[in-house]
Amino acid sequence: MHSPLDIATTGATQIWTINKPEVGNAITDVEFIEAFEAAVDAANADLEIRAIILTGAGKIFSAGGNVKEMADRTGMFGVDERAQRRAYVAGIQRLPRALARLEVPIIAAVNGAAVGAGCDLAMMCDIRIASERASFAESFVQVGLIPGDGGTWFLPRAVGYERAAEMTFTGDRVDAATAAEWGMVSRVVGPDDLLDEARTLAERITKNPAEALRMAKRLLQESRTSPLESVLGMAAAMQPLAHLSPEHTERVEKWRSR
Repeated sequence: MHSPLDIATTGATQIWTINKPEVGNAITDVEFIEAFEAAVDAANADLEIRAIILTGAGKIFSAGGNVKEMADRTGMFGVDERAQRRAYVAGIQRLPRALARLEVPIIAAVNGAAVGAGCDLAMMCDIRIASERASFAESFVQVGLIPGDGGTWFLPRAVGYERAAEMTFTGDRVDAATAAEWGMVSRVVGPDDLLDEARTLAERITKNPAEALRMAKRLLQESRTSPLESVLGMAAAMQPLAHLSPEHTERVEKWRSR
């Protein structure tokens, strides 16, 4: 049985590939969630890893929930309605919590449709690059559900409230060109160029010191919800650690000797 999340490491970059094409790269089963959490924890523990690329196997990024399991009332959708809240907390909601603690910058290379929880997973990443074939849909209402994975928190921060509301209330798909226009993705490239573009961006990131990257990411995340004074206090506490790092000393000396 293949892993639901393939991990390939080249230098300081890892590529995480959702490898469940037989179910549209669905991300709601416990095997995938556990593999994803393990990948996050391993990356956090390895200071050699400085960038991650997340993509999907085949022609789809992720269909989100396993619709067959929804229809059959199996997996996380098969519990008694009174236990459903706990099933979400113990299931799909572990993904946003895992990404919230991921210290390493992560790029979503969206190779195809990102639907429902798949769309939200892309929004949880730091940077998004889309193939021309990519599309995005916050499609929960179309099957009578709501975003149970934190999508109502992530999507407005990516595209603004009004556009997030349009996507959430209609469930309609947004193509790659529109996603770029809305600021949902930083760029759109040809399908054959997607991973190369993501690797090039990752290489630009990995040239920088690991600890500085991780602290900068934490500050960006805290800035989403914290007041200015709190972020300034955190920055003031982190910066002395950066000043004391050997990489800072080495790079300042190199800059001075130019």
